[in-house]
Amino acid sequence: MPTLTLPSLDGSTVEYTMTGQADPSLGPFTRPEKPLTSRKVYAAAHVVPVMSADNVPGAPAQLDWEATLAYRHELWSYGLGVADAMDTAQRGMGLDYEATKELIRRSAAEAAAVVEAGTYPALAGHTVRDLVACGAGTDQVDPASVEPGEAGIQTVLAAYLEQLEVVETSGAKVILMASRALAKVASGAQDYLDVYTRLLTTAQEPVVLHWLGPMFDPALAGYWGSDDVAEATETFLTLIRQNPEKVDGVKVSLLDAEHEKRLRAALPEGVRLYTGDDFNYPELIDGDDTAHSDALLGIFAAIYPAASTALQAYDAGDAARGRAILDSTRELGKHIFSAPTFYYKTGIAFLSWLNGHQSGFQLVGGLHAGRSLPHLAHTFVLADQAGLLPDPQLAAERMASLLKTGGLA
Repeated sequence: MPTLTLPSLDGSTVEYTMTGQADPSLGPFTRPEKPLTSRKVYAAAHVVPVMSADNVPGAPAQLDWEATLAYRHELWSYGLGVADAMDTAQRGMGLDYEATKELIRRSAAEAAAVVEAGTYPALAGHTVRDLVACGAGTDQVDPASVEPGEAGIQTVLAAYLEQLEVVETSGAKVILMASRALAKVASGAQDYLDVYTRLLTTAQEPVVLHWLGPMFDPALAGYWGSDDVAEATETFLTLIRQNPEKVDGVKVSLLDAEHEKRLRAALPEGVRLYTGDDFNYPELIDGDDTAHSDALLGIFAAIYPAASTALQAYDAGDAARGRAILDSTRELGKHIFSAPTFYYKTGIAFLSWLNGHQSGFQLVGGLHAGRSLPHLAHTFVLADQAGLLPDPQLAAERMASLLKTGGLA
């Protein structure tokens, strides 16, 4: 196995010999031969830029469509749905609205082709909505251009309705994303209820509601009308209880496991809780005596072979193995999503590059520069120890090239 000299987080260097596998007691990671049934899961996928494009902050996104869609096929082949055009795909963080619309259209069309062709045994009987769910937000509106009040509310609503139509027309499931513009113009809980009620009554099919916390995007502080999480949760639940038939589920990204468990218990029957907790997902997916969470996770785009194998274990009635596999990836998830959490996408793209799914380590908007070399080196170690670098030689060569370029040969 390759041995590399890696920079550590404390400023020193260490000699690291790769393992090339997870704990052998967990068994190999495998693609499923039939659909996953015990949990409903979406992996929130990133996008791959054209490597020769001007991938700097503020530049229009130019996507490598072949590599971007191939990554979605990789996730589908493991039986996972894809959550697309979300924050993991850099919505409002490098992916402009025109590129977003094209991503939604192409991903949904690719999913429809997969369904029609029966490409993957793990997706037998699935619909396009099972394969891909896409975010509808308001990022065609600059939050700086709208002011609090009724006019601002109507501008935000119109933007949401436009994007709702884009996603529904594509055939994908709708995820109603949190809106920076709504967070700016809303004067309180009632404004959130009014906007979302209109969206739910307009939607043709049940949607997923997305509550993204300020640790992911500081502009979303005070969402649902309050900085007090308990008060905001009551507003959130009021909306759901008034429209249960229009809510497929809720995706909560607050990194608070106890809050998620309480919310899960309070949801109306039939409304799923898709965990978005990239720190505590093992225990939340595992569940307790009364319930478990489904998942819509950015970390699953990085750990998908392990995640799929864990879900296969749950399907087979081996919850202990399923939980053990998820636990084996926890430290990697905590590290990739460590503060500033905004830059977690850097780690996901880094692993995609190490594993040969993109030709270069770049992100649109220049976000590949969002983590230090010691941070990335630790990502490399944790991914190797979790069995998520299946070609150690390729991963080692790419890690070494990055260190050399960074002056750490």
